[in-house]
Amino acid sequence: MSKMSAIGGIAEIALLLAFGLFFGVIGPYGTAQEPPVERYPFWLFVMVAGGLIGIAVERVLRRWIAPDWRRILVTSLAMTPPVTAVVIGAKAAIMEHHHGLPGGFLLNLLWQVFVISLVAMALRLVVQRPPKRIVESQTIIAPPLPEVEARFRARLSARRRTARLFALEAYDHYVRVHTDAGEELLSLRFADAVAELDGAHGYRIHRSWWVAADAIKTARWRRGSGAVELADGTMAPISRSGAPILRTAGYLPR
Repeated sequence: MSKMSAIGGIAEIALLLAFGLFFGVIGPYGTAQEPPVERYPFWLFVMVAGGLIGIAVERVLRRWIAPDWRRILVTSLAMTPPVTAVVIGAKAAIMEHHHGLPGGFLLNLLWQVFVISLVAMALRLVVQRPPKRIVESQTIIAPPLPEVEARFRARLSARRRTARLFALEAYDHYVRVHTDAGEELLSLRFADAVAELDGAHGYRIHRSWWVAADAIKTARWRRGSGAVELADGTMAPISRSGAPILRTAGYLPR
């Protein structure tokens, strides 16, 4: 047995002992009336023995039942009959309760064992489930190659030809170009302008907006609508078809 397996086994036993002590304290199903010298050994034995049965059953069921909570429910049902036998034996040996097995008593006992089994196995699952890992990611945008934007930039005035490009906006029959040197209107179809920037680091996030990746300051999406804030403070809307693009690029949560 590996060191990790041994540690896991010790943790399982410790958890079952904790369950036993807890039930010994609260004394459910009438056991609170029993003296502590009998009540605590009874619950400790029942929870450890019954828990080990449940763990064995659950490990076998993992091969066929993947969803955790469905497997826990089936495990609790499957372990109930053998654990009930353990309870009857423990009552006779520790508390000296020698019950017959009339139908009403046995059905009630089976139900009690099932409830405690379900609670114990569910708590075991919750305790053992690893915490969710929070992975922080950062999108690193490489500067676009000059030749990719060269054809489009040639349309701009000399002042803005080398400026930082923020976004393109469809404006009537023109394209409004947002740069860090101000805005400029081009007599050009929006679709043609976007096509000329094919290969540049940017995204068409709306039928009327294309934004440069390194110009995106923040992005938000809620209840079917959203917007990105650009480096110059401009707010550009996000369409339903644009949201998956930004989500894939890491600007919106998945």
